[in-house]
Amino acid sequence: MLRIFSLFSNPDPMKTHRIALYPGDGIGPEVIAEALGVLESVQQIDETFRLETTTLPWGADYWRETGHVVPDDFLDILRPMDAILLGAVGWPAEIPDHITLAPLVKIRQTFDQYACVRPAKLLPGVPSVLAGKGPADIDLVVIRENSEGEYVNVGGRFRTGTDDEVAVQTALHTRRGITRVLRYGFEMARRRRQHLTMITKSNALRFAYVLWDEVLEELAPQYADVESRRLHCDAAAMDLVRRPEMFDVVVASNLFGDLLTDLAGVISGGLGLAPSTNTNPERAFPSMFEPVHGSAPDIAGRGIANPVAMILSAAMMLDHLEQSAAAQRIRAAVEQTLADGCHTPDLGGKLSTRAMGDAVLARIQGRPAAR
Repeated sequence: MLRIFSLFSNPDPMKTHRIALYPGDGIGPEVIAEALGVLESVQQIDETFRLETTTLPWGADYWRETGHVVPDDFLDILRPMDAILLGAVGWPAEIPDHITLAPLVKIRQTFDQYACVRPAKLLPGVPSVLAGKGPADIDLVVIRENSEGEYVNVGGRFRTGTDDEVAVQTALHTRRGITRVLRYGFEMARRRRQHLTMITKSNALRFAYVLWDEVLEELAPQYADVESRRLHCDAAAMDLVRRPEMFDVVVASNLFGDLLTDLAGVISGGLGLAPSTNTNPERAFPSMFEPVHGSAPDIAGRGIANPVAMILSAAMMLDHLEQSAAAQRIRAAVEQTLADGCHTPDLGGKLSTRAMGDAVLARIQGRPAAR
């Protein structure tokens, strides 16, 4: 049964945003609870908007009850929303990952959330895994093409279960899809440090990535104020480690973007700090906001998960909803909290999930907080 409520009630006219809450599995409900506390606090301070939320009880528990991770009409339930806030999904011990993730891929493709934006910024107070690198060296955004590529279900299996079994997985890349995500990247680079790196592998994958190369060459003259280059995926992985300061905006295909954003998340402090958005820039459909990390069943229920990635994903949601002041208030509070040495175990600290959320809340509200 769906549960609908407003995080904050005010009789005065204000902008109302309809938010689908999809806590999911494992640590998902734990971290989303802390993000909701932060959202409630900033809207009380701001007093110009409210979030009307619908909680969706989907995922592993729903699977145990029904044999499905989502209901048949899940897209119809999500379609009228202004945004989707997702915790994490997956319980591999019981449900194969490709079944768990299938609804998320369908959401991204049906709602044309073609720009998956994943910032990776090392914040003061966060230890770096890279020797000699600090916050001035690691500040980039990976934009992953989110609707095509290797995640389109094109292919199949033949002679299944025999020694002659064949599996074919075909990636699909379109000029339109490549063009629009590169334009999105160029526009973002204009607002940042005017540098764009496109990830390719045209030396080996001569159809799909030669097309990516050609589209970049066609678009680059239209963005003469942005320095652009192409870099093979393997070289990009190497340079993210040895020279992260050379990256500003990175645009990659669905698969390459998926791989590189985990690496970018680790060098910027870990996946517990890595937010993301699956964006439909035209706003014809709801966009979805989620931490890069997974459901981590091994630590679920222990109260040690880092909620910062979820909190920063909620801030990205507020940016998308044009509540930029509230979004910036959240980011500033997170940065101050980390700089003050408030860390969960993944960062070498001792704070619980709840304590970390409370520490961020305290800084939003101007209260002292324990470390």
